[in-house]
Amino acid sequence: MVAFETLVTFFLIIAIVIIFARGVVIVQPYEQGLAIRLGRYTGRMNPGFRWVFPVITNVVKMDLRTQVMDVPSQEVITKDNSPTNVDAIVYIRVIDPEKAFFEVANYRMATVALAQTSLRGIIGDMELDEILYNRDVINTKLRDILDRETDQWGVKVERVEIKEVDPVGVVKQAMTEQTAAERARRAAILRADGEKRSAILKAEGAKRSMILEAEGDRQSKVLRAEGERISRILQAQGEAQSLRILSVGAQPLDSRAITVLSLDALKAMADGQATKIIFPFEVSTLMAQAARFLGATGEGGGEGAVPPTSLPETDILGTIPSSDEIKEILREMDASVRTEISVEDLKDVSRARKKTGSDLVEEIENDSPGD
Repeated sequence: MVAFETLVTFFLIIAIVIIFARGVVIVQPYEQGLAIRLGRYTGRMNPGFRWVFPVITNVVKMDLRTQVMDVPSQEVITKDNSPTNVDAIVYIRVIDPEKAFFEVANYRMATVALAQTSLRGIIGDMELDEILYNRDVINTKLRDILDRETDQWGVKVERVEIKEVDPVGVVKQAMTEQTAAERARRAAILRADGEKRSAILKAEGAKRSMILEAEGDRQSKVLRAEGERISRILQAQGEAQSLRILSVGAQPLDSRAITVLSLDALKAMADGQATKIIFPFEVSTLMAQAARFLGATGEGGGEGAVPPTSLPETDILGTIPSSDEIKEILREMDASVRTEISVEDLKDVSRARKKTGSDLVEEIENDSPGD
């Protein structure tokens, strides 16, 4: 009897421990507990160690962390009748555990189903190009719709992201061809623009080259003309100085000397190989002067005939210097030309060495052929 009572007591103690252990509840820091006793909600249970009446009390733990839910891919018809497979990712967080448990049977499944239907409606109102280029707009619209609808469930939709937009094979092939054509068009435009700029630059370069060439040609012609002008001026100055020297040296010559020089010029012309000779003076006059020089007399004497023994006046004939004096005069004239002495100075040098008229007459008579 005692043994039976001891056994019963032992079983009762074990039962009491088990019942007491079943009433122990530990709520994690990221959880919120909902206590329901005999079908009646009694309140929240904060994180930590809690004990409730076992059997008659049920504790539901709600996770308050952000949860990631994958919206399955679904085929959606766009506004321009392009079949497209679209899926998304939704980030939610429970902010009101009572509503998340009592207002909806399964808030996770409800949120995913709502995201699918809302995404289908948004995609159906947009064209395929808008879907590809405006994902941010789709994300914003879908988040606003889900957040508004899940607010009554105590769920906060924090973020929605379109994960993939995959058109069907035929549409994708058409898009590929369109992209290739667009790229070819852009390449053609860029190539044409490059050729245009190249032609403009070449024309500009040719223009500048022609301008520089013309400017160089103009400067070259100006310099060449300037050089020719200076050359002609110097040549004319040299000829003028030569003529001045010849005029000074020819002043002492008389008509007989001129006749002798003319005969020498005639001899030089006749000595050439040409079959035609052009005389730049009157031959008859030259022959008459030569005859008078040799002492012959012609009929009538001719106009302007001068007797062989007659001498010009001293003031007209001028001074006839000797050979040494001529050399001295030439040296002085050369020095004067080098020092740029004028013709009047040269004449003064010649006048300074004049001889008297009697000396001039005597020298002419000695040099005449009749002596």
